[in-house]
Amino acid sequence: MLAQFGSTASAAVSSDPADPGVAVVVEVTGLLDPVMAELIEDTVADAANAGATLLVFRVDSNRSVVSDERLGELADAIATSPVPIAVWVGPNGASLEGRVAQLFATADEVGIAPGTGVGDLGPPLPMLADYPVAWANQDLIRDQKLGWRQLISEGVIACEPLTIDDLRDRYNEAGIPFDPQNVRVPPQEEQCVAPLIGDFLVDLDHLGFVSNLVNVDGQPRLEPITQVQFRGLSLAHQLFHTVASPPVAYLLLSIGMGLMLFEFFTAGIGVAGVVGAVLFILAGYGLSVLPHNTWALVLLGLSMVAFGIDIQTSVPRFWTGAGLVMFAAGTWWLYDGVSMSWIPMVVMTGAVAVAMFSGMPSMVRTRFSTPTIGREWMIGERGEVVEDVSPDGVVRIRGALWRARANRATPVTAGDEVRVAEIDGLWLEVEPLEGAARDYREPRRKDSGPS
Repeated sequence: MLAQFGSTASAAVSSDPADPGVAVVVEVTGLLDPVMAELIEDTVADAANAGATLLVFRVDSNRSVVSDERLGELADAIATSPVPIAVWVGPNGASLEGRVAQLFATADEVGIAPGTGVGDLGPPLPMLADYPVAWANQDLIRDQKLGWRQLISEGVIACEPLTIDDLRDRYNEAGIPFDPQNVRVPPQEEQCVAPLIGDFLVDLDHLGFVSNLVNVDGQPRLEPITQVQFRGLSLAHQLFHTVASPPVAYLLLSIGMGLMLFEFFTAGIGVAGVVGAVLFILAGYGLSVLPHNTWALVLLGLSMVAFGIDIQTSVPRFWTGAGLVMFAAGTWWLYDGVSMSWIPMVVMTGAVAVAMFSGMPSMVRTRFSTPTIGREWMIGERGEVVEDVSPDGVVRIRGALWRARANRATPVTAGDEVRVAEIDGLWLEVEPLEGAARDYREPRRKDSGPS
């Protein structure tokens, strides 16, 4: 509604329409990390050097992970900028919270979109105490977050609604006949929000944004004249900013460790190992920026060690379960004060469980059953039954666990001694030392005796 009526009683026209200038719009989303802090500082300096008319930050951020000293530097840059600076919290669903909200309160003006929220500022930052505050009632949002309707009704967002007389002036200026019976004065909450960034910009005439009042289908509308330039992170900086988000850093770390564990059980260094190492390095950067619990990070690493103990036997046992418990605990307590959605935690923990209980053991059995490794030496070897082979089960041969099958006529139970009679793909065909059914088998090699 701001594009139609504005939030001030004066008409949004420039005193010098011949020189409308340039407005720079910058998007600040996600955590306020070192990459985003650098963007804010550089943009403020560049806008001043380029002679911009106005600088606007489009903000959707609820936490800062930079130091208080760094926040003080950014606040000083914003508050002392020769270019007017405005902040728009949007689009719908966006929020501005914590120390980030305290930082951007040093701007000349703050506007909001419908469906947004502002608050939970936390304790005042001493280094920001000397700067002016854009919030009309900052104490009200110190320990709570208010929705857009409350922000307007409680006067946190400063707004002077238009009256019927103001609307008459608008209509007359646009050359439109004014009929008070057919003109509706919007409620205050509609006049004090900007659904789109363009609606916010055209209402910043008092900060130098030039607009022209025109007649559009019998209604006065503000048409922007000032040129608008949008600025954001470069691809490289966007990558590092994305990596420094809690779910992304966690997923990269988990996948990277999993791929490197997979590569450990393959011959040579392949694509999985290289990709895993790259993901691990990126995750390391993200975790260096984000506040985390070191002990939880150690748990995640130890979980991979535990998984590896059982993977080499190709059968999930105690250490697989212990590894999954450590992985789940490390996941839950990984971050210190930074929230992460339960969705990536549940999805990744489930994926790790499936991989370690099924995928990785199968991979190892497949790997070591290929002709390039060779297992003919196992034919005739004796071993012990670990799980009843009736007809499928698990046996231990020379300390390693293997999936095994036996003739249904001669099943063997846990603790029995067996002999490897044949190798069939991923499986060992075994038989009891005495009484084996041989009617369907090829002649065996001579018993090699106990291992």
